[in-house]
Amino acid sequence: MREKLRWGIIGAAGIAVRAVMPAIQASETGMLQAVASRGIDKARAVADKFGIEQAYGSYEELLADPNIDAVYIPLPNHLHREWTIRAAEAGKHVLCEKPLALTAAEAEEMIDACDKAGVVLAEAFMYRYHPRMEQIRSLIESGEIGELRAFRGAFTFNNAGDKGNIRYREEWGGGGIYDVGCYPLSAARYFMGKEPEAVTVHALFSPEHGNVDMMASGLAEFPGGVSLTFDCGMWADFRQNFEIVGTDGRIEIPHAFIANGDDAAFDVITRDGRRTERPASVNTYTLQVNEFARTVWGEQSPSFPADDAARNMKILEACLESARGRTRIVLEGDHSR
Repeated sequence: MREKLRWGIIGAAGIAVRAVMPAIQASETGMLQAVASRGIDKARAVADKFGIEQAYGSYEELLADPNIDAVYIPLPNHLHREWTIRAAEAGKHVLCEKPLALTAAEAEEMIDACDKAGVVLAEAFMYRYHPRMEQIRSLIESGEIGELRAFRGAFTFNNAGDKGNIRYREEWGGGGIYDVGCYPLSAARYFMGKEPEAVTVHALFSPEHGNVDMMASGLAEFPGGVSLTFDCGMWADFRQNFEIVGTDGRIEIPHAFIANGDDAAFDVITRDGRRTERPASVNTYTLQVNEFARTVWGEQSPSFPADDAARNMKILEACLESARGRTRIVLEGDHSR
């Protein structure tokens, strides 16, 4: 029987404690080997919660541990580049929270460092591992809803009262576009199978929240006249939906990005009527962890190679540039895949 992938957690962020660490424990492929925080007391408290033997009061100590195969990095966005590169240089495989970096150039640097070190790098974008994503894409390719015409997506929540939140630090890569706008943009890219040609975004920048984008509405232009209209933000009522519009029908996904249980259902509407598809209940975080391990072991190719994260990062950068400059940004390069 194969030994499990031994994980080290760099930072005791909420997403790690709430979702990813339990997913590793529940997985077929991984085990929690160690956790590190900026102080030993916090690290030890998290280690005790999960029954982990090893706790470290610094990230450097964790990277020096020879008993760790891979690390998960849930640190603030501006620290992703540094600690991914340092982990790669220490010979650790890296699962890094989204967005992968602050810029596409940083993402490319991280990819190059991991390639040079011979380690796997993946962006932790859990929703994409739900089997319904492939199911929906197959449904689109079948022609049941006709030719693609448009996407509509939204991901918003209201956390504006928490003025000290790390998402409200511009220099740390804060703002709604990076935090939740990445979801509808990545979903449209996935279902379209192509890259946008241009983006235009209008945003609310709040002086109360470090001048980050607290709400944004945008248009992403894909080849063939197909577009994504989206809104995202951290100062609006909670929503997370996605719609795919074709010439002969549409697909509505009411819980598009956070769906780990029975809320993964989606509707297919055609001239024949409406039907509800009910995918199996899964934990997308566990599926993500299992695929990562199998990629490390060479048992499969990654569903989402690291360069996909760099492409998404390029679009996020352009969205923010558009919002700040109140202008349409044309994306250079090859838009096919």
